[in-house]
Amino acid sequence: MMKTVQDIFDTARAGRLWAGHLIPGHTASGKKLENRTPIDNSLIGYIADGGAEDIDAAVRAARSAFSDGLWADKSPAEKRAVLLRWARLVEAHAEELAALDCIEAGKPISECLNTDMPATVETFYFYAEYVDKAFGRVAPSGNDALGLIVQEPVGVVGAVLPWNFPAQMFAWKVVPALAAGNSVIVKPAELTSMSACRMVQLAHEAGVPEGALTLVCGLGETAGRALGLHHDVDMVAFTGSTEVGRYFLEYSAQSNLKEIVLECGGKSPQIVFADADLDKAAPSILAAAFWNMGENCSCGSRLIVDARIKDSLLAKLSDGLKQNWKVGDPRLPETNLGPLVEQAHFEKVCRYFDTALQEGGRLVTGGRTGDGWYFAPAIIDGVTEEMTVFTEEVFGPVLAVTVFENEEEAVRLANRSDYGLAASFYTADIGRAHRVARRIQAGTVSVNGFSEGSIATPFGGYKQSGFGGRDKGVEAFEQYTQTKTVWLTA
Repeated sequence: MMKTVQDIFDTARAGRLWAGHLIPGHTASGKKLENRTPIDNSLIGYIADGGAEDIDAAVRAARSAFSDGLWADKSPAEKRAVLLRWARLVEAHAEELAALDCIEAGKPISECLNTDMPATVETFYFYAEYVDKAFGRVAPSGNDALGLIVQEPVGVVGAVLPWNFPAQMFAWKVVPALAAGNSVIVKPAELTSMSACRMVQLAHEAGVPEGALTLVCGLGETAGRALGLHHDVDMVAFTGSTEVGRYFLEYSAQSNLKEIVLECGGKSPQIVFADADLDKAAPSILAAAFWNMGENCSCGSRLIVDARIKDSLLAKLSDGLKQNWKVGDPRLPETNLGPLVEQAHFEKVCRYFDTALQEGGRLVTGGRTGDGWYFAPAIIDGVTEEMTVFTEEVFGPVLAVTVFENEEEAVRLANRSDYGLAASFYTADIGRAHRVARRIQAGTVSVNGFSEGSIATPFGGYKQSGFGGRDKGVEAFEQYTQTKTVWLTA
């Protein structure tokens, strides 16, 4: 039965939301974790507290399904039909899924309904339609042999998801991995497990074999670690912090050298040259910095601006915040910014904010609201490249402003980071647009606007922002396959 936004909000108020393991033939221990909303820290329900035993059961089910060909051996046309049914179910339940992400992550409901879920549904349809259009190659082998280069599924894939875009990141990871023929084990973030659980249920309803798509809820240090260390998992795809990404590399080295795909942190620059149209640039700059409360790995948290136009730009940004960025209860449609996801994260953002001011930054606007875990979008001027807020990822609504004198310095400042996930810059000079885009060290560079591209463009980073593959695009499908050469002799 499809549920409305209000149905989910009412269930949450009653404390009756539940996300449990979805593993065929497995009886869970019954251990559970409290699920509290960042809106007011009230109890909204529980999630299962999984560990090594649950992961082991999920891996057995996944391996059995893969070996038996329950999903992997279906024809591309059969997979396409099932995935399209799943896509239609997700689309039909979009309102329910949006409300779950709103209540668990504190994301504004208008954003969940109008941005996250349309992008999520688009991802489902993209890979459903691609599954029967992925071709192999024929090698130039001469007349006495035939060389075939084919792509085959990796096997058992673990998808470890972040809490900031729960439904969308599920789609980015799980759908292409499943479309490629793998058995997939989903480990959602413990803070946001509900939409993942619901989408796995919808997958089974659509016809995905239960063993081919399983779900284990729980903590990263228990369930996530067990998945990373398991010797019968062939690959893990992870989105989250660089710190935790390093753990998965260690888990791989300590177990079976499973493939690891990482999409980690970012400290993305936004460069504004003196010839930019500031009226058009300002809304995009604010969106890059404060969208999703700044809890976004591609967040444009460093504003690198020509010194001659800095004051004019800051005035426009301040006006834009007052007019269009309302902080409040994310269940209300007029809210643009909800709370930060949990107390520990709120306190971390506050420490970065305080450190920036202690190190010499000048507050233009924003900061603590004094109400729960709500933090008004902050702009801090006078930031130098030696300051903590310039180099370290805050993952919150804090924009650091640094000036430059010429293009060379602007590019140098943009690249002065351990990260390289995304970047954007603003200029009216087409020659500069091509030149600077090539010189910036980032996986996605947007010009005269903030964008992560479309579902057709790969998303991932340079340097410590991750490696091993990409989300989105054909590249995401291909990374969940392995290449085989078949050499037929005449």
